Amino acid sequence: MLAAWIVVAVLALLAAFQLALACGAPWGAFAWGGQARVLPASLRVGSALSIVLYAAFAVVVLDRSGEIDALADGVASVGAWVVFVFAVLSVVVNALSRSRPERYTMTPTCVVLAVATFFVATS
Repeated sequence: MLAAWIVVAVLALLAAFQLALACGAPWGAFAWGGQARVLPASLRVGSALSIVLYAAFAVVVLDRSGEIDALADGVASVGAWVVFVFAVLSVVVNALSRSRPERYTMTPTCVVLAVATFFVATS
């Protein structure tokens, strides 16, 4: 299912971005409210944990779409809706960010993530 692969691609890009932030890339204006150019240690840990969360989301979405069979059907079904709600909340949080770069890049990214996840969850 194309929507599942779109979700996985967006999550992979976000994971790479979070990895760069966790390693000290000066892209803090695009994440965590744009609080710092280079993230402090606590936000670097948050970025690292985000990668783990994105990986779990990818497994859920791929399972729900039938691309893999790693979870019980009920877990994948409910999990896909959890990923969708997370994506919708991410749209809201990023749209309300004080950081202009974050608003203009992450909001549309999360819209794509939410729409694609909706198609997976309703499949």
